[in-house]
Amino acid sequence: MTFAGHQPPPIFNRGPAPLVRLLLFVSLCLMILVADLRFRYLEVLRQGLSVATYPLQMAAATPADFVRNASVYFATLVRVQLENAELRRKQLGSGERLLRFELLERENAQLRGLLEMSQRVGVRSIAADILYDAPDPFARKVILDRGAQQGVEAGLAVVDAAGVLGQVTRVYPIQSEVTLLTDRNQAIPVQVLRNGLRGVLFGIGQGRLEVRFVIATADIQAGDTLVTSGLDGVFVPGLPVAEVESVDRESDAFARIMCRPLAGVERSAQVLVLGRQVLPPPRPVDSDAVPPAQPVTAP
Repeated sequence: MTFAGHQPPPIFNRGPAPLVRLLLFVSLCLMILVADLRFRYLEVLRQGLSVATYPLQMAAATPADFVRNASVYFATLVRVQLENAELRRKQLGSGERLLRFELLERENAQLRGLLEMSQRVGVRSIAADILYDAPDPFARKVILDRGAQQGVEAGLAVVDAAGVLGQVTRVYPIQSEVTLLTDRNQAIPVQVLRNGLRGVLFGIGQGRLEVRFVIATADIQAGDTLVTSGLDGVFVPGLPVAEVESVDRESDAFARIMCRPLAGVERSAQVLVLGRQVLPPPRPVDSDAVPPAQPVTAP
């Protein structure tokens, strides 16, 4: 029920109408804008507010910056990983090609050396590849991929581009067995290239050789090159065999001469099997020097 003349308490006085207040505030804002535009009255206030609110701006921008930086980091990481994988693949491919080129270059050098050796010896030769080492722990032997069907015979000399490698000791239809120069059962007549001093070279195993039956006062020294003498009728004269490493003249009446093979006993892959040496025919007997036989007459 409303009583006449009743007035609301002062605490509930509403003041100016909302429209009036709106117009008042709009006018005040326009005045401030015009004053700031013309006279820059609020520049200091604006700078102060900017400095005061800078931490809040940074705090508000941090999550967005973090997300953006994280996305850029992971995108860069993925790209770098892909590039590294591609570079590793290319590096592996380049390494494989380089290895193949080196193997081909080494093989070509060996083949050129074999060709030069074949032209030097002047006898029929058969090119062969070393397949594997013979399964004999007490001998130094290798197996070739050429045999009787290709003309290989037992006893033929085997050389590589650097010198004498060994001798054929067993022949199969399509393979053959070669006893290497360093085998303990192998011996080759040799001579010193410098002065023609002759001796016999024996294998002593473990890639070493020894010249025996040379007197202690013989003219032989470290660094001398030994070549085949050809006295056995198997090896062509003048083939490189070994180099003298040391000479011990105090052990016995004979000098102890240690040598190393010039051929790649443990390294060669391509070899030449040399045909038999063609020996000159025996010198004919001079009929004028021998008196004719006298006929025998019966008494």
